[in-house]
Amino acid sequence: MSTPFPFTAVVGQDDLRLALLLNAVSPAVGGVLVRGEKGTAKSTAVRALSALLPEVDVVPGCRFSCDPAAPDAGCPDGPHEPGAGAPRPARMVELPVGASEDRLVGSLDIERALAEGVKAFEPGLLADAHRGILYVDEVNLLHDHLVDLLLDAAAMGASYVEREGVSVRHAARFLLVGTMNPEEGELRPQLLDRFGLTVEVAASREPEQRVEVVRRRLAHDDDPAGFAARWAEEEAAVRQRIVAARELLPSVRLGDGALRQIAATCAAFEVDGMRADIVMARTATALAAWAGRTDVLAEDVRQAALLALPHRRRRNPFDAPGLDEDKLDQTLEEFSGDDDPDPDSDPDGPGGGGGGQPSPDAGPQGGDTAARPEAGEGGEPQASGAGEQSPVRAAEPFRTKVLSVPGIGEGAAGRRSRARTEHGRTTGARRPRGTLTKLHLAATVQAAAPHQRARGRSGPGLVVRRDDLRQATREGREGNLVLFVVDASGSMAARQRMTAVKGAVLSLLLDAYQRRDKVGLVTFRGSAADVALPPTSSVDAAAARLESLPTGGRTPLAAGLLKAHDVLRVERLRDAARRPLVVVVTDGRATGGPEPVALAARAAGLFAADGVASVVVDCESGPVRLGLAGKLAGELGGTAVTLDELRADSIAGLVKDVQRRAA
Repeated sequence: MSTPFPFTAVVGQDDLRLALLLNAVSPAVGGVLVRGEKGTAKSTAVRALSALLPEVDVVPGCRFSCDPAAPDAGCPDGPHEPGAGAPRPARMVELPVGASEDRLVGSLDIERALAEGVKAFEPGLLADAHRGILYVDEVNLLHDHLVDLLLDAAAMGASYVEREGVSVRHAARFLLVGTMNPEEGELRPQLLDRFGLTVEVAASREPEQRVEVVRRRLAHDDDPAGFAARWAEEEAAVRQRIVAARELLPSVRLGDGALRQIAATCAAFEVDGMRADIVMARTATALAAWAGRTDVLAEDVRQAALLALPHRRRRNPFDAPGLDEDKLDQTLEEFSGDDDPDPDSDPDGPGGGGGGQPSPDAGPQGGDTAARPEAGEGGEPQASGAGEQSPVRAAEPFRTKVLSVPGIGEGAAGRRSRARTEHGRTTGARRPRGTLTKLHLAATVQAAAPHQRARGRSGPGLVVRRDDLRQATREGREGNLVLFVVDASGSMAARQRMTAVKGAVLSLLLDAYQRRDKVGLVTFRGSAADVALPPTSSVDAAAARLESLPTGGRTPLAAGLLKAHDVLRVERLRDAARRPLVVVVTDGRATGGPEPVALAARAAGLFAADGVASVVVDCESGPVRLGLAGKLAGELGGTAVTLDELRADSIAGLVKDVQRRAA
């Protein structure tokens, strides 16, 4: 077994180490989400934490780590009689991103359950992690169905395995620790809220600190045991401090003044629900215990806010994480007194709700889009072929209609297009290929019934063989590759159309985030097309590229389509099961070079020949419309929608729906 890197030898990363230690002191804090770039000791620090945790007493022979002082009454290995336990080190269990559902929650022997009525259960990772740490590296890449299971277990403190009327339940209380690189995509808000604390980490820019990181890493790699021995004293000191803080924790007093500061801070930053208040209270209490105090101070509340609130104040995936520390200090100062606030005080005074200036990090929902300065405001529209213009801000995002890929796919689980998945409604049955995961009970009984006499059945149980088992086929939703092909030419800049266009693309990006799609961005203007963003799960990166997108020049529509076709060809080799949806955002004009219109038509025909689903967002405006975008949609073999029809609540869309139903 390899020797882990010592926790106390990690250089810098003070917030990360503090957040992990606070959870070691008080597991009720709720875990840690570590966000940051690659190579910043995220995984190293998490793996090193388990060596500092105190041992736990377990019931001898129990596969579910029951506490002998209070054994789980519903333990599958029970019932257990209270008595002496056997100590063992606290476990750290790693959940691989590609793990199966059975590996996470455990699996039932369906054949024995049907034939003998025996609950033969093999525990999963949730059982192994009970009373320990469950660590998920790259947690943002975890499949949705595994995320759902984690949410259920974290909320209820138990894991349930249900298979066609046969159920098993066991306790599953664990410290959830996740690491992620935000460039690879964000977390679902439901899972994000389950992490008690969050920490942003980055590599130090100080040369001396970087030198020390390299020196210690090399020393550990050369002699892991010797390096660990040199840090054994520091490790023992931290371990003893954790034990002392745990013993002190029940004596820590959280006064009314600190509680008012916590409540006021959560209200000031408009966090959703009450979990943030509870986590802040537990974190501040743990901070006091870690410092060896029995009273929670304002500095504890401040530090708790910096750790517990950044990931809860976000409103959509494009808002920057973090807190306005000036606003935090102002709120804490305002509620620093121990007396009750004056009920007759001016609600619009300091910290009140009226007349104040928006904070510097306020999201787009807090401002008036009409007041935003736009590039070129007040100037004349530029004709196609004009020079480059400065980037303009996007209009406010809106809820879009659902764009989907026709047919039934078999791609990664998501929320956009129909697909055959492991989850969803049952549509039929088939013989299992490999391990049986979802039993179709009726089809299994139907397959086994004709053979009962030949198999010598004499009792009430059904004699079931492996060949009788049938796998349920289910239909759910998949995530797609949504490739945006955006016209950034001079014709799009006319009459400030690009503001509305960027707002529409931003809305589609938000929709793609919610539906768990991969996204890519191809832009074309001047004389060429560029891959502004290769296919990725990070819609944050796509939104950032869109925001900085300049406009101007001619309209090389054919170049844009050919570049998009090449991106799809390469991506098909990487992820053949993920079906693409191409969204072309243009007014349909094609200029520059010889025969630009004919070249664009031939390029569009490539998509039609490959059967690629496509949608053209028609950005043409003004009293005279040429209908070029609609013609392009026909050549692509797709459909065309206007910017107005793209809105889920558009009047034009409602009229079309009514006409379609009446036809």
